[in-house]
Amino acid sequence: MSELKNKMLGALTWSSIDRVAQQGVQFLIGIVLARLLSPTDYGLMGMVMIFATLSYVLVESGFNYALVRTKNLTEAHTNTIFYTNLGISCTLYTLLFITAPYIAQFFGQPELTAIARVTFLAILFNACYLVPYALINKALDYKSLAKINLSATLLSGGIGITLAYLNYGVWALVIQQTSYHFFRIFGFYYQTKWHPALLFKWQVIREYYHFSAHIMASSLLTILFNNIYTLILGKLYPIKQVGYYTQAYKASETANFTFQAIFNATYNLFAQIHDERERLVHILNTLIQRAALVVIPITVCLIVIAKPLFFTLFGEKWLPAVPYFQLICLGNLLIPLYQINIHSINAIGKSNVSFSVEISKRILILASIVIGLKWEIFGLLIGYAIACSVAWVISCSRVKKELGLPLLQQVKHIVPALLLSLFLGAISYWSSTYISGLYTELLCRVAVFVGGYMLIIRLLFPTIWKQGIDFLIGFIRKAS
Repeated sequence: MSELKNKMLGALTWSSIDRVAQQGVQFLIGIVLARLLSPTDYGLMGMVMIFATLSYVLVESGFNYALVRTKNLTEAHTNTIFYTNLGISCTLYTLLFITAPYIAQFFGQPELTAIARVTFLAILFNACYLVPYALINKALDYKSLAKINLSATLLSGGIGITLAYLNYGVWALVIQQTSYHFFRIFGFYYQTKWHPALLFKWQVIREYYHFSAHIMASSLLTILFNNIYTLILGKLYPIKQVGYYTQAYKASETANFTFQAIFNATYNLFAQIHDERERLVHILNTLIQRAALVVIPITVCLIVIAKPLFFTLFGEKWLPAVPYFQLICLGNLLIPLYQINIHSINAIGKSNVSFSVEISKRILILASIVIGLKWEIFGLLIGYAIACSVAWVISCSRVKKELGLPLLQQVKHIVPALLLSLFLGAISYWSSTYISGLYTELLCRVAVFVGGYMLIIRLLFPTIWKQGIDFLIGFIRKAS
């Protein structure tokens, strides 16, 4: 058990470093780009990324998860998956290249044709490194992953900022996105020393198909529905509104992606002990409790400080994006906890169950869109928040059925964190009522919220406080 705990600590530590560092750098780059570029530029890029992100999932086809889960991995497995991914990516790029003018026509933006064709090159680059990426994940080598991701982020970000400064507009975002995937190729192959051989076995595809098909379908649904709002807004509203939504979404996902990426390590850990249900449930229960005490307070704090935060970071021109940001954060409040539940189900080989949960979530989101569209953008986003909350409850019920962890047990972990966060949110908002200046308001709200939270955790949850301090010490030691 101690060996597993050490492995878990190391994996979570470097996964945290990876995502915190990468998202932090991306966020800083995004601040510079937001001040140099216009909402229209972000709107155009947001429209193209709908199709790019869907393609990434199709290229991966769920095989990445299957490779990580395979205990006796052979050259036949890795090479077969490599050529399968490459074949899918070439086919997709060709189709998207041909259909790019029709995408531009759908949105009524002729310039999207050239933008799309260059952006979609990332699909080919993505396929090239998926196998070595899976090998690094399987080895829980998040230290190497962190170095590769950070290097690619810095290089591509530097190119993007340079082009934005030189007034290349939306092309700064296009080249930044494409070059990021290009740079990752070199890092993954250098680290793993893996290279493809002329080996392909249909047996591997048959072996992986059932498991991977559900993973791919589930991921496709996730990406499709994450971008459906951009699709609707791009069709029905001015491109500037799409830009505001895109920036709000990117800002909210900085925190959400960090959470998800940190906890994505849980799938790899769950997968290694998937046949030891008691240990898996124990770790799952502990992780839910710890995650709730991190995810919920940070998300509530972001909602409270949204206006002064956007003004400080992006400038006054982006303030119309604030309400979108707050509602997206509200919708994402329980998503990391939902994702942990999904990982636990996938780890025991029940990808069909997790797929059914995803289907339920998407039905809820579709219903919220149909109902919420009557109240325009705000109605859509409020509906999204309600749908995600109900989906989390559904995921808890399936975890209870498959693993035996009661729904009420998860609720018990959520309620204290939620009540504490709402209380601190109200206090921090009230504390800045009579303060003039958005910069000062931001500092005041953050100081009150963070300081109050740390004090309460120290007094009411001393065991968790000590464990958190121990984790932080281990985090620092491993990072140094």
